[in-house]
Amino acid sequence: MTRPWPVPARPWIMKQVWEDLLFAHWPFPPDALAPLIPAGLELDTYDGQAWLGVVPFRMSGVTLRGVPPLPGISAFPELNLRTYVTQGGKPGVYFFTLDARSRLAVETARAWFHLPYVYAAMRSERSQGGVRYVCERRDRRAAAAYFDADYLPVSDVFRAAPGTLAFWLTERYCLYAVNRSGHIFRGEINHEPWPLQEAQATIRRNTIAASSGFTLGDEAPLLHFARKLSVRIWALERCRGH
Repeated sequence: MTRPWPVPARPWIMKQVWEDLLFAHWPFPPDALAPLIPAGLELDTYDGQAWLGVVPFRMSGVTLRGVPPLPGISAFPELNLRTYVTQGGKPGVYFFTLDARSRLAVETARAWFHLPYVYAAMRSERSQGGVRYVCERRDRRAAAAYFDADYLPVSDVFRAAPGTLAFWLTERYCLYAVNRSGHIFRGEINHEPWPLQEAQATIRRNTIAASSGFTLGDEAPLLHFARKLSVRIWALERCRGH
């Protein structure tokens, strides 16, 4: 295990499986991202560089502890726009938007986890070892956005070595969320090390970042693929002093 701090002593509340996941990352000047990070969180950087990620994947096996899978909320595509922050010595993920095909999952996550989920028409289909992925946002609570891509793995599976950029981008064991009152919450997660593969992608259209005010430019993204990862999630806890 590569988790940098112990798992919480309290029981986890939810389990999920993440499948056919693409990490598409673009470098960003810290000054372009830092003003958009809520007070109380610090933008995390790697060798002085910030990163913005567009991450499409498919959820499955989404269940509360002790509850069987429920129709409409246990399996659906999801796509998130994210960067990386730290608070209290625990580096984690901060989400600008999260698109999902399940209306029930969207409303539940907004209420329980204070996350900016929005509804989108989406499909994720395996094809010739790769993935065909389309997302069209259909939620008035966020600007219109579209993502249309094919992607596939092009290397053997590897575990990123500590200290590398791939490790820094992917091996994150908590998320941060902010409620309407500005209070910061940490959500702990746990999983085995990511089974990463190098990836290729044909991105036909991508306005996910632009919908949140970011210009990606012409630089090709850094790409990684992961076929499947099982995850355990704990209830949010409010960060001390926030």
